Amino acid sequence: MLINTPSLVLILLLIFITKSSAQTAAPALPPGPPPSTDIYKILTKAGQFTVLIRLLKSTQVGNQINNQLGSTNSELTMFAPSDSAFSNLKTGTLNGLTDQQKVQLLQFHLVPSFISITNFQTMSNPVQTQASDTYEYPLNITTSGSQVNITTGIVNTTISGTVYSDNQLAVYQVDKVLQPLGIFAPRPLPPAPAPAPPKASKKKATDADTTGPATSDDSSDAIGGSNGGLGKVVLSLSMSMFVAAIFKL
Repeated sequence: MLINTPSLVLILLLIFITKSSAQTAAPALPPGPPPSTDIYKILTKAGQFTVLIRLLKSTQVGNQINNQLGSTNSELTMFAPSDSAFSNLKTGTLNGLTDQQKVQLLQFHLVPSFISITNFQTMSNPVQTQASDTYEYPLNITTSGSQVNITTGIVNTTISGTVYSDNQLAVYQVDKVLQPLGIFAPRPLPPAPAPAPPKASKKKATDADTTGPATSDDSSDAIGGSNGGLGKVVLSLSMSMFVAAIFKL
């Protein structure tokens, strides 16, 4: 079958246009927002944190962390107990906690600021965590050379490695669950300050206040009367002796 010249030219032109279109690069898309930090993905990628991930999901604390990290002004440091750390707890420890205590336990592992591994040397104790106050939930961090020591009053442990750090979130592995006093060994609350003593009311001085104790005339009379009676007895005896002397004469 013969193809006439105009048709051949048209076919070749279509092939050229098709190839040119295929070779034209697609325009570059504008960069999208950076991916949000996901604590679940970080811990899953690191491995050996399955118990911690399960607790973060069941208590919704993990979702709170992700929402918090969605803010560019928010910072957080997490001490992440490994699966072996949870396995070292006494049997039934986690099951014996209420839902609220589980939340507080996880919050005790969170510090509301970004702490680089070198900044631990300049921290002041006790460290404020996201769990309640530092009296019931004290956390003390000290350093010895490159080693970072953590104590809760019940547990002493060290940071065994850095899991993740991006200048907003720092996640450090610990090989013991940080057990706070407020859950595992509650202390009596400190006594409330004693109320100030009431101010004494100013009373107007009375005559009794200014004159002092009154003297009794009766007492002086009684003494005088007693002396008078004694004088009469002496006088009577003197007269009797005088009369007796006269008769002797």
